[in-house]
Amino acid sequence: MIDVRSDTVTRPTQAMREAMAHALVGDDVYGDDPTINTLEEKAARLLGKEAAMFTPSGTFANQCAIMTHTRRGEEIILTEDAHILQHEAGAPALLSGVNMRTGKSFLGKYDLAELETLFRGEDIHYPRTGLVCLENAHGSGAVIDLEHMKAVHDMAKERGVPVHVDGARLFNAAVSLGVDASKIAEQCESVCFCLSKGLMAPVGSLLVGSEKFIYHARRNRKLMGGGMRQAGILAAAGILSLDEQVGRLHLDHARAKKLAEELEKLPEVHVEKDRLDINMVFFRWDDERPLEEELLKRNILMNGIEYGEYRIVMHGDIDDEKFEALMQALRDICS
Repeated sequence: MIDVRSDTVTRPTQAMREAMAHALVGDDVYGDDPTINTLEEKAARLLGKEAAMFTPSGTFANQCAIMTHTRRGEEIILTEDAHILQHEAGAPALLSGVNMRTGKSFLGKYDLAELETLFRGEDIHYPRTGLVCLENAHGSGAVIDLEHMKAVHDMAKERGVPVHVDGARLFNAAVSLGVDASKIAEQCESVCFCLSKGLMAPVGSLLVGSEKFIYHARRNRKLMGGGMRQAGILAAAGILSLDEQVGRLHLDHARAKKLAEELEKLPEVHVEKDRLDINMVFFRWDDERPLEEELLKRNILMNGIEYGEYRIVMHGDIDDEKFEALMQALRDICS
């Protein structure tokens, strides 16, 4: 079975499995799991921040960040198509008691003139603005440039409001921009990234920020049930994600661009060419047949249509042989 639904479907490498089997562990709630500590120190160092905290998932990391930055009754600003808004089950309202105020999205970027109007003034009728959120790489497949991130960060700093970056695919964004991931992290007070997407670990994300921020975030992680014990078994795979998988992400990006080129040659297929920054290809197919069902007949898993388009994701489990099998199946179906 060839699975192109997401880069979350990757299986851990053999090296990860062996590292997990032999990981040194302790009790992370007590802070004495050496493998967790190593992973957190590595993540903080890579992003140029003071501290980091392991969490079960990216959604958990985002919600823990929101809970730590804000007070109940405040408001967070985010784009209308942000993952935090669209795909995290309304958690900011439920868990942190905050409102979400949205701005227009231009592939994850704000209209900076509009963003200025989204910050609340000091008025007893309004909720206070507690946080601004960015997403890089964006779920649309686009990457946000550092100039835009700096403009957002500067605007927020002027008003005393922190910025959090949902960096689920942070290292994909860094590869696309040709910069170190720490350059992205400079434009925010906190950032999270997933180990279990393109970096191929089975479980986990990191939330990164100042020592004070992470100190308070640990209490909120405990509150939400995220305090884990011998979690070093999971962290062992995460260490290899950072050591071995970041350096191969450009291969996924290259395959995605090649896939887009080949799809453009097929009849009635229209690729979204302005969203090819990372490992995803979004496209429309002018045919009434459900493409995912046609691919399933050929042992290929792809998500169904969403917002009028399909998505195929390249990842570490797609080698040259599987890529060619995928392309041949698409040629057979679309022609």
